[in-house]
Amino acid sequence: MVFILIAVLAFLPFINDNNQQKVVANEDYAKLGNSINLILQNERIKGATTGVSIRKATTGEIVYDHLGDTRLHPASNIKLLTAAAALEILGEEYRFTTEVLSDSSVVGGVLQGNLYLKGKGDPTLLKKDFDVFAQDLVSKGIKKVNGNLIGDDTWYDNVRLSKDINWTDESYYYAAQVSALTASPNADYDAGSVIVEAHANSRVGEPATIKVLPATDVVKIDNRSKTVAAGGTKTITIERDHGTNNIVIEGTVPVGGTVTREWIAVWEPSYYALDLFEKSLIEHGIDLGDTSKVLMGKTPNEAQLLTSKSSMTLKELSIPFMKLSNNGHAEVLAKEMGKVVYGEGSWAKGLQVIEEHSDRLGLNMSTIMIRDASGMSHINLIPANELTNLLVSVQKESWYNTFLASLPVAGISERFVGGTLRHRMKAEPTVGNVKAKTGSLTAVSALSGYATTKDGELLVFSVIINNDLAAVTPIEDQIATAIASYSK
Repeated sequence: MVFILIAVLAFLPFINDNNQQKVVANEDYAKLGNSINLILQNERIKGATTGVSIRKATTGEIVYDHLGDTRLHPASNIKLLTAAAALEILGEEYRFTTEVLSDSSVVGGVLQGNLYLKGKGDPTLLKKDFDVFAQDLVSKGIKKVNGNLIGDDTWYDNVRLSKDINWTDESYYYAAQVSALTASPNADYDAGSVIVEAHANSRVGEPATIKVLPATDVVKIDNRSKTVAAGGTKTITIERDHGTNNIVIEGTVPVGGTVTREWIAVWEPSYYALDLFEKSLIEHGIDLGDTSKVLMGKTPNEAQLLTSKSSMTLKELSIPFMKLSNNGHAEVLAKEMGKVVYGEGSWAKGLQVIEEHSDRLGLNMSTIMIRDASGMSHINLIPANELTNLLVSVQKESWYNTFLASLPVAGISERFVGGTLRHRMKAEPTVGNVKAKTGSLTAVSALSGYATTKDGELLVFSVIINNDLAAVTPIEDQIATAIASYSK
C-alpha cells in the first residue's frame, strides 16, 4: 500500500511554493521521480527556474520531466551541439593547418621577397611550433629575409568576438578573441591568451616580479604592485585594459607568498602569433632586412609553400575542448564549419551549420536559440528535453565513442579524464559512472550527460538551472546520484 501511494504521488503533478510542476512520465520510475521531486525542494533553487529531463538511452522515452520543454540558458551545455556538429561535418580525423610561404626565391641564403605566415584556424599552436617553422627555413638555406614578414588571418572573417560577450569578460582567456592566426600559451590550448605571473620580489617595497608566458612584445606590462612583508595581505590583481594590450598589475604580494597567475586574452591575437614567429626566426639566426616590416596582409595565390604544420586530429582536440570546456575551441570549430560548408569562416555560417546538423539529429529547432558555439552568451536558449534528445540521437553515429570519451567523468582526478567534473561526485555510485557536460555562467548552471543505474540501465539526463543566487551544482550532483543509485 505504501508503494502504491508513492507511485501515485510521483505520477501526478506536484506543485511547490514556486508553482513549478514535477511530473514523472513513466510510473515504472516513480521512486526515481519522488527522489528528484524532493531534491527540487531545496532552498538553494527557491525562486530559480529548473528544467530536468531524463530519458531511456535505448528508446529515448522520457521517464522524468520537470519543465523539460521550457527554454533555458544552457551555458556550456551548448557545446554538446557544437561537438556533435563538428564530429559529423569535419570528421574525427580533421586537422587544422598553418603554412609558411614566400612570393620570391632564395638567392645565396637570402629570401628576396616577403615571408608569409598563413593561419587556418589552428588553436593549438605553441611557441615551439614557431621554432620548428624557423628550423625548417634554416634547413632550406634561408639566413635572411629582405622582404616583409606578413601574417595572414584572412581564412576567417575579421570579427573577433562572438555576440553578447561582456566587457568584463574580454580580458580573460575564456573570452579570448578568435582569429585564423593565433597561438596558445600551453597544452590546454587557450588560444589567443598569455599567462601572466606575479612573483613576490625579494625586497619589501619593490614591485612584484612579472613574467609573461610565452614572452611576447605584443602585450605591455604596467606594474603598479608592491611587495610586502611575509604574512602580509595578498591583494594583487592582473587585468587588461579594454581595447588595448596594456596589462595592469595592482595590489600587494607578501614575501614567500604563492605565485598569482592569470590567463589574459590578447587584443588582436594575429599579431601575437606573428610576434612569436618573428622571435623564433631571430633566435634561429634568420635576420630580417633593415627595411623589413612586420605587418598583416594576404598571401598571394602564387606564393610557394615553404613549410607547414598540421594540428592534432579533431578526435584528439575533443579532449581539451570538452573536458576543460574550452570556449575558444568551440568558436573556432564553428567558424571552420562555416568555411568548410559554405566557404565563409564566420559565426553566421558556422552557427547555421550547427543548427542544420542539430535539426538532422531530430532536435526541435523552433524551441532553440543559438547565439554562439561555446555557451558564453546569456541569450542562448534550449529546453532540457532537447538536450536529452540530442544525447539519445548521437548514440547511433559512427563518432559517438569519441563524443562520449570527450565528456568529463565524475570524480576522476586526472584533468583530461575527469575534466570539469574531477572534483565532483567522487564517491560511489557516481564516480567513473556519470559522464556529463558541465555549464556555468552567472546565475546559470547545467549538467547533461549519461548515468548508469544500479540495475545497469543507461539513462540520459539534463539539468538546467537559471536565475539561481546560490551554489547549485550540489543540486545537479544529487540528481545525477539519484539516477546512478536507482533500482526498480
